[in-house]
Amino acid sequence: MKINIFSFLTKCFIIITAIAAAPQVHAQRQASAYDNLRFGGSLGLGFGNNYTQVLVAPGALYQFNQYVGAGLGLQYNYVRFDEVYKSSMYGGSVIGIFSPLPQIQLSAELEQLRVNLEYDRDYLEDDGIVYADNKRNFWNTALFLGAGYNTGPVTVGVRYNVLFDDNDFVYADALLPFVRVYF
Repeated sequence: MKINIFSFLTKCFIIITAIAAAPQVHAQRQASAYDNLRFGGSLGLGFGNNYTQVLVAPGALYQFNQYVGAGLGLQYNYVRFDEVYKSSMYGGSVIGIFSPLPQIQLSAELEQLRVNLEYDRDYLEDDGIVYADNKRNFWNTALFLGAGYNTGPVTVGVRYNVLFDDNDFVYADALLPFVRVYF
């Protein structure tokens, strides 16, 4: 009889222990997967003589290992220059990063933006470009190749737009500085 009671108590103890430990094991598995996920992006404000720019670009980055990461981002950018130029741009991007050394970060980023542009016809006609209704609405694709100095959550560097087109009025130059922050 003692053997049956001991067997019964042992089985109960094992079942209760397994039930109590199951959520902890599951939580540990989830926590380790989320440990490699980083959130951040960029914020920007620019003000000048009759000039305003506001940029909001949140993103998420999954760090596969200490060398390679990939992520997705969203972007909204508003630019206004006096009564000459006003643009609202929104879209998304996909980024891949490679860090051959902890301080060096190389990146490739594909960006797709919807551009809604309004402008003063007299301003743009000087360049020989004329569009109907003083408006342009189009999609712009950019492919950035970049290099930066990584200080942990912050990376400062420069990137080059391989698909740069001066007639799109999206970026002033193919070579652009950047600051990325991911926690």
